[in-house]
Amino acid sequence: MASTLTKPARPSTDPRSPRRRTRVLALPEARWALAALVLFLVGLPFDLLGAPAWTWGPLFAATYLTGGWEPAWEGLKALRDKTLDVDLLMVVAALGAAAIGQVLDGALLIVIFATSGALEAVATARTADSVRGLLDLAPATATRLLDGGAEETVATAELVVGDIVVIRPGERIGADGRVLEGASEVDQATITGEPLPVLKKTGDEVFAGTLNGTGALRVEVGRDPSESVIARIVRMVEEASETKAPTQLFIEKVEQRYSLGMVVATLAVFFVPLAFGAGPTDALLRAMTFMIVASPCAVVLATMPPLLSALANAGRHGVLVKSAVVMERLGQVDTVALDKTGTLTEGTPRVTAVRPVPGGRDADEGRLLALAAAAEHPSEHPLARAVVLAARARGHRILPAEDFTSTPGIGVTATVGAVTVEVGAPARLLPAAEDARTARAATEAATLAAELEADGHTAVLVKVDGMPVGVLGIADRLRPDAAATVAALTGLTGTAPTLLTGDNPRAAARLAADVGLTDVRAGLLPQDKVAAVQEWEGAGRRVLVIGDGVNDAPALAAAHTGIAMGRAGSDLALETADAVIVRDELATVPTVVALSRRARGLVVQNLVIAGAFISGLVLWDLAGTLPLPLGVLGHEGSTVLVGLNGLRLLREAAWQRATATAAATSTAGAPSAGTVSAGNESTGKGS
Repeated sequence: MASTLTKPARPSTDPRSPRRRTRVLALPEARWALAALVLFLVGLPFDLLGAPAWTWGPLFAATYLTGGWEPAWEGLKALRDKTLDVDLLMVVAALGAAAIGQVLDGALLIVIFATSGALEAVATARTADSVRGLLDLAPATATRLLDGGAEETVATAELVVGDIVVIRPGERIGADGRVLEGASEVDQATITGEPLPVLKKTGDEVFAGTLNGTGALRVEVGRDPSESVIARIVRMVEEASETKAPTQLFIEKVEQRYSLGMVVATLAVFFVPLAFGAGPTDALLRAMTFMIVASPCAVVLATMPPLLSALANAGRHGVLVKSAVVMERLGQVDTVALDKTGTLTEGTPRVTAVRPVPGGRDADEGRLLALAAAAEHPSEHPLARAVVLAARARGHRILPAEDFTSTPGIGVTATVGAVTVEVGAPARLLPAAEDARTARAATEAATLAAELEADGHTAVLVKVDGMPVGVLGIADRLRPDAAATVAALTGLTGTAPTLLTGDNPRAAARLAADVGLTDVRAGLLPQDKVAAVQEWEGAGRRVLVIGDGVNDAPALAAAHTGIAMGRAGSDLALETADAVIVRDELATVPTVVALSRRARGLVVQNLVIAGAFISGLVLWDLAGTLPLPLGVLGHEGSTVLVGLNGLRLLREAAWQRATATAAATSTAGAPSAGTVSAGNESTGKGS
């Protein structure tokens, strides 16, 4: 039965609702780092201006204490477990710098290290906040139907398999289950990523957290709330984040061995000469000089400046890379998986075709679109908004509509001027015709609709006074830079990206043909995307996943590296991803991958420079007599040199070169679309 439009319920804006976002200063790492930074900034001017040591000394000492006590404690605990932790090494390096008079340098090292730890703690906390906040998608209460026909409001956590719940227009569905009665279009983009609401009728499966449209449904609960798809997404993100192998920068992988060797060598340089009769002062001076020139400062700086410079450069161009580790890992990817809706496409339905029935009474495209827009104007359905926007974009006046009704799964009906206009699904609005003229028009409209649907569009039929007059084609619009991005990623990795989407196979195949993808996996639920990523990772591939929705978050967490689209991305995807494309410019992805590879190249250059300096100074100290000031000068000089070399990636030319590199690797000509595989066909998300 037709029903008047009911506006969807809006999310609660009750200010008393619990706040799930962790405040930065609620984290102890952030508080200690802030204290260290403030103390350092207060003491810095006194030191630089040559003030007496008593003015800046206590401030720097407090900087060492506030910023260094926690990593020192963690390092000592690691040392108890027979592990030489990088936290302890950084604190020892800072104290060593202070011991030879480089108090400012040591304090700066402590501040940088403490700030890095605080940023990592904030990122971890925000990810946890988003995972917990995901549970807010499912409503706290549901309307349960009792045996006598009465209704009661219960907490969704109390629902059990077999309960029958009533879902009214505009409500979020409280549990996974199957429709027993009613019909409605349900927006399930949070689960499957599909851009358009899906018609749900008797026997169809629905998911907790999805938004009901204008119809009423009675749903039999099919899963315990703790086992719903939305709850499983939460668990998958948490498990993927916990089980993801810990990653380190390249230099950190050898730093423990190098540092341990340096400690042992320093002790040997001190004690061996003593054993052969050298004086304690000379032995200590030689050992101190050796410790300075052999310390890994230049080696550490060989890695960080190029990566941090690349990170800053990417940030200026709208790509937020969350850490130097991520920047390094971006250059290692050899397999790319792309989401469809909101990633390769804009995520908003658009009218792509206006096809009047040949010889019909309203064969003019402009009039056809204007009538459809007038009838759809009162509706809040995404297809209706697309029609109205298209009419306005073409300059058509939208006439007022009367007697508007909306029937879920069928369409809308309204009186526009002196005619009755119906807009909706061709399969529902094309019944057997009563006369030859109407039958002919219906046949023509069915042919037009079939052509559009075969091309991956959603077909919308328009009838005027019962006569089919035309068909509109609606589709999610491809991003202008999608095809070029796919080609560039193919060239950089040597393998064409794979499309992982929850949308139907037909729409996925059409998009694949447009952008040159050959491996397409459609109709996937979040766990299916994770399974695909784990399959590649298990085969030794380093997978880059690019997505935007809640349904992409588990795959983003499981992948070697995850990138989220920033403008329309869900909070969970943005927090889970390792990098965010802030301006939604998809073409920046291959550029930042190329920039990462350039940074890795500079790291190698810097390691060669640092190694040459350290080797030369160490040999001089061991074979001859290296003056301590000269050793400090050589050590600091090499540190400055590799630092400046890494800063080259801050220049605009570095980004332009990376863009040119990505473009140059693009394959000539896009491959044709290949086989489209569909997952979870039993869920009813097929074409």
